[in-house]
Amino acid sequence: MEAFVNWLNGIIWSPALIYLCLATGLFFTVATRLLQVRHLKGMVTLMFQGKSSDAGISSFQALTMALAGRVGTGNIAGVATAIAYGGPGAVFWMWLIAFLGAGSAFVEATLGQVYKTRQDGQFRGGPAYYIEKGLKLKWYAVLFAIVTVIATGLLLPGVQANSIASGMQNAFDISPAITGAGLAVILAFIIFGGVKRIAKVAQFVVPFMAAGYILVAVLIILFNISELPDVISLIFSSAFGSNAAFGGILGAAISWGVKRGIYSNEAGQGTAPHAAAAAEVSHPAKQGLVQAFSIYIDTLFVCSATAFMILITGMYNVVPEGAAPIVKNVGDVDPGPIFTQKAVETFLPGFGAPFVAIALLFFAFTTIMAYYYMAETNLAYINRKAKRVWLDYMLKVAILAVVFFGCVRTAGLAWTLGDIGVGGMAWLNVIAILLLSKPALTVLRDYEKQKKEGKDPVFDPVKLGIKDADFWEKDYRPIEQVEPNRKTT
Repeated sequence: MEAFVNWLNGIIWSPALIYLCLATGLFFTVATRLLQVRHLKGMVTLMFQGKSSDAGISSFQALTMALAGRVGTGNIAGVATAIAYGGPGAVFWMWLIAFLGAGSAFVEATLGQVYKTRQDGQFRGGPAYYIEKGLKLKWYAVLFAIVTVIATGLLLPGVQANSIASGMQNAFDISPAITGAGLAVILAFIIFGGVKRIAKVAQFVVPFMAAGYILVAVLIILFNISELPDVISLIFSSAFGSNAAFGGILGAAISWGVKRGIYSNEAGQGTAPHAAAAAEVSHPAKQGLVQAFSIYIDTLFVCSATAFMILITGMYNVVPEGAAPIVKNVGDVDPGPIFTQKAVETFLPGFGAPFVAIALLFFAFTTIMAYYYMAETNLAYINRKAKRVWLDYMLKVAILAVVFFGCVRTAGLAWTLGDIGVGGMAWLNVIAILLLSKPALTVLRDYEKQKKEGKDPVFDPVKLGIKDADFWEKDYRPIEQVEPNRKTT
């Protein structure tokens, strides 16, 4: 079984997917004329604008839901595995895929908004919806939905749960089975409360956990500030093969940096558009810009915090697959949270393991919540006409079982299954957003034109010649007209 899983992962994560993701990010960076830089101020401003309604959530809530999915195990364990198998240079390639990926994130989130629908009293959207409406390929949309239900409902939650259990066992000697049972109970309370409860939990937990984690990282960097120039030099020299120690693993640095970068920031993967589509905004580009900024928060802030803590303290190994160790500073341990725990321990003895375990608990648990929402959205797409309520309950029970099972299974298998889920979604979604680049870029130009005219942009798909944007054509009314007394959230 494990041999088959590894073989399948090798097929999905062939160099073709690596190059496709890089090329797609570069294409959208050029096509949007460096949107990542030009609209940086607007991204920050738009985060705190917008209102929620009975059908939708605010821009900030949608951002935190997307960040709940993005900021997870990949930011701690994922960075560690990238360094372990690709060397310090992998960090640079994580940064690059984040910068380029912001363009892809804008496009997919904008498309999620353009082709969203009001279903069962709430906004629904995502790749399955824009593939069906924008590309007119129902079979492709159903395929994406099925792959996403399997990936986010069955494969990916186990990675997050496994890292939580590993961190709790290392820090507090808590049995993985006990951790799994506790996670399942808390998760059940949240997911049975629906999208509003998920959004409210994410709105409060995500900013708190990210800020606290980055603060500790900054303190460690400041404490070791004299080492920072050498660490930055090491990252860049290793990324381009000029470092004597790591020059022979340049390919691994690129591969692991891109793979773990995509796993962490999810740009182009097709997960974030689900939360983006749920936002109540007047123009799709607004939420597209907010989601683009979430890539920066995830990789340039949180992943960088982990990387600098690990590298600046020297608490890492570099053991390329199938090769002899190049660096072995932390003994015979599996790469993962333990690298970060030991890094914090060098600064705050006795505090590192508990701190990272608790950070992982928040990071990974909110990611599991987000995964459930994505799986539920795609199940709702598949289940639109038949209305099989029992399928919803089966999904809830399945994800609770996967979370428990993920806590007690081996880390290697968990990560491989997670990679298969991420890769399968990425293949399908990246191709879709490339084919739908025209309407997405049209929406961006319309937003910029209205902003230049001093307007608060409002989307009119008919005027722009965008077809099948049914919600915007038939159902959209500014929220102030529908609920004039509702306050901004």
